[in-house]
Amino acid sequence: MVAVPTFTFSEVTKVNVTSRVTVANGQAFGKTGPYEKLTGTIDFAVDPKEPHNARITDIDRATPAADKRVHFTSDVMVLKPVDPARGNGVLLFEVVNRGNILLLNKFNSAASSRNPTTTEEFGNGYLMREGYTLVFVGWEFDLAPGILRVEAPKIDGLIEPITVPFILDSRQNETELDDVPLYAPANPADAASVLTVRDHYWDKPTPIARTKWHFVTGRPGAPRLALDGGFDPGRLYAVTFKATGARVAGVGLAAIRDAASAFRYRTDLPVRGTTVYVQGESQDGRFLRQFLYDGFNADEQDRRVFDAVWAHIAGSARGTFNQRFGMPISASVLLTPTRFPFTTDEQEFHGERGSLLQLYKPAHIPKIFLTNTAVEYWGGGRAAALIHTSADGTRDLRIPGNVRIYLLSSTQHSEAPFPPVRARGQQLRNTVPQREIMRALLRGLDGWVRQGAAPPESRYPKLADGTLTPIASVKFPAIPGVADPRIIPGPGQIRGGKVEMLPHLVPQVDADGNDVAGIRAPDVSVPVATNTGWNFRSPSIGGSGEIVNLLGSYIPFARTRAHREARKDPRRSIQERYRNEDDYLARLRAAAGELVKGRYLLPDDVDGVIERGRLQWQFVAAQTTTSSR
Repeated sequence: MVAVPTFTFSEVTKVNVTSRVTVANGQAFGKTGPYEKLTGTIDFAVDPKEPHNARITDIDRATPAADKRVHFTSDVMVLKPVDPARGNGVLLFEVVNRGNILLLNKFNSAASSRNPTTTEEFGNGYLMREGYTLVFVGWEFDLAPGILRVEAPKIDGLIEPITVPFILDSRQNETELDDVPLYAPANPADAASVLTVRDHYWDKPTPIARTKWHFVTGRPGAPRLALDGGFDPGRLYAVTFKATGARVAGVGLAAIRDAASAFRYRTDLPVRGTTVYVQGESQDGRFLRQFLYDGFNADEQDRRVFDAVWAHIAGSARGTFNQRFGMPISASVLLTPTRFPFTTDEQEFHGERGSLLQLYKPAHIPKIFLTNTAVEYWGGGRAAALIHTSADGTRDLRIPGNVRIYLLSSTQHSEAPFPPVRARGQQLRNTVPQREIMRALLRGLDGWVRQGAAPPESRYPKLADGTLTPIASVKFPAIPGVADPRIIPGPGQIRGGKVEMLPHLVPQVDADGNDVAGIRAPDVSVPVATNTGWNFRSPSIGGSGEIVNLLGSYIPFARTRAHREARKDPRRSIQERYRNEDDYLARLRAAAGELVKGRYLLPDDVDGVIERGRLQWQFVAAQTTTSSR
């Protein structure tokens, strides 16, 4: 164990390295050489009265130490070159997703792991060959011990009402409120507690008689509810009760800020970098949008923290990461409306003005990548179109020079492995890849920050050219056995205690149902299937008129013209599109070459595109119907 003390003025008071090991069996990653893993903890201390810390909700309610500062601790893991001089000098932070490390899976195509050590867990080694130092700092307090987390200060004696929404996939008499694992009812028998149910988030909730439901007591873990007759699958429930167990959730944002600042500006710590980026996806992309909005890209010395911020698959959403009784682990953003402001440039909506960057001086503002899939446009409270259109949905916005926006066309929230399988939806899961495009975009981001070279041009749908459209105008083909996506409900926000519906703008599609705009992977521009950002719930899990959150569809084409005509499928068959497999693969290679020219694909990844094409050809050639139902 190595304990590194720090100066008294710093927000980082100690870095405790409890383990230091070489990873991947000492494999050398190109010119960078072998990597090592450091694990341990970071001790923080923040002054509640310092202006930058005043943005941490309830920091003034936490009990300070004798030095009048609030102390807390985070777990930390670092993957760094054994010889730092052989790295690229960049610290690449990941905002870990519910304790899960995703960078190696996303950029290295590696097996997922919370504790990467083996060669397989480093995949193709892309990030290592590029020389990055990867930093993972715990920021979320509502996780189990042993997972990367922050030990957030408790707020003693605070009791307030909270509302916890939930939806189930099967009929159950009892359910756990896993969105609030650390909050407990102050009085489980409180007659003022309320349970409601509705079919859509904009519906008026219907209360359920208090005598028909109760909290289940005497069990460890998150609160549990029981309902006479059971909960109906596919319906939206919400329980409101007075809770205890509040934490200062916002210290998680301060932990990311202060660790990055210390590793960047200090020279006495075991981790050091001259340039710092941060990437987060889904929950963590929303975290980064909240991080920017709350002003955390300026440290206590008023210096810029991150040179680049990359929020992936977050849409226009943020989250309850910095509020009283926050619920970081919750996925309720998928069931509830989004919140203004949505954009990186200031705009006005209903008399309110704001932007994600409104608290910064010019020197604090980072380079920003905003990447989304079709899922974030189609549903689930993320309303991705709002990051580049006016809030009333009538016009495209000017995108600031420090921002790039990309749609990964016809992809789903998280890449599904091939071959496709059916999960909770009516159709197979969307398998259009993201990793190759993400690798190319990272190289573009790095060149933008360190060399001043312009990154690949933004590619996203626009109202002006018709590639972004109101959902009612989507030209999706009438495919037998596939529900009409035009019935998918749009986003909303809360105003005056009521839900106000927002414009539902989605990418326009071609005759096959694939997105027209954005970065079209060869799987999309040379298709053998329709790939969507939505997938309706299977009747087996209830709510079949609703979509599965975060899931897309893979709907293969018919093999022959005869098959398609028998099914009355309007999409051309494989036989009508391609002379044979060689013709198909040649077109894939040409499409990949165009992406390479635009710097949306690395030359080294072209062969992988072709190999996946062979697998797709074999899969679709074996299909006997046009629908995957």
